[in-house]
Amino acid sequence: MSKINKYVIYTFYRFLKIRNKKHIKKNFDLYLKNTTLRGTILIANEGINSSIAGTEKEVLNFIKQIKKELKIRKIQPKISFINFIPFNRMKVRIKKEIVSLGVGDFDINKNTGKKIHPSEWNKIISKKKIKLIDTRNIYEIGIGKFTNSINPNTNNFREFPNKLIRMNVSKDDAIAMYCTGGIRCEKASAYLKLNGFKNVMQLEGGIINYLDFMNKKKNKPKLKWKGECFVFDNRVTINNKLSKGKYIQCFGCRNPITMKDTKLKSYVKGVSCKYCYNKRSRLQKQRSISRQIQIELAKDNSKNHLR
Repeated sequence: MSKINKYVIYTFYRFLKIRNKKHIKKNFDLYLKNTTLRGTILIANEGINSSIAGTEKEVLNFIKQIKKELKIRKIQPKISFINFIPFNRMKVRIKKEIVSLGVGDFDINKNTGKKIHPSEWNKIISKKKIKLIDTRNIYEIGIGKFTNSINPNTNNFREFPNKLIRMNVSKDDAIAMYCTGGIRCEKASAYLKLNGFKNVMQLEGGIINYLDFMNKKKNKPKLKWKGECFVFDNRVTINNKLSKGKYIQCFGCRNPITMKDTKLKSYVKGVSCKYCYNKRSRLQKQRSISRQIQIELAKDNSKNHLR
């Protein structure tokens, strides 16, 4: 870790049967109370999904605690080094699903598609008969994607099963799927396999793992990825070098926007942007204005306190 980037983000998930969710949450909450870690941990019957940021020492110590609680030996995290904490607080939540598809319980590990290592991904998606499906949402795809991928036009992952019918893919097609960190395409590929799709593949570790692999290669292969990648923290997006991207976020609708977009009349900080200005009600905007005033007051009080 460089002196500039003094913090680390560990993002990982694991599909496994968890029966004592409340007990695990309680132990995590007790442990985290004595740390400065920030991020989100989701626990469900089907597994764990987590993004944790802090000093490398604190993160690694907590990873040991997670392995101990879940009785597992391996975690395969996506690791990023940064110069600020991209989360506001630490949350441990119990959920019905660690990533919501909304089709009930099924065995992901038993049905999941074939995982394609980033070293083979360019070759796979260059084949003419491959149907390449992006399992992310509209706003994510709008800022970056793999060339020639199919956009399912979802606003959230729960819409994916219904949108699948309109994607013009058959159960005999060779299908390759991808997402940000691997979790959505792993669950989506298992759903397809469970429903009779025979030849389903997924990008192992998602876009982040692909970019990380490409950056570490001495002889840089040609990137099939175009644009930036949306991430679910205060970085908003990352570029091809896995550094913070050029986008900021509208806190009215959570869409990524450019600095140019903030010059438009539709942009009000913390309230609206070009994507949501005509969609949000007057009451919603007024609530956001009140919230933004409180945020600015808190910032001013903090500055005065520091002086």
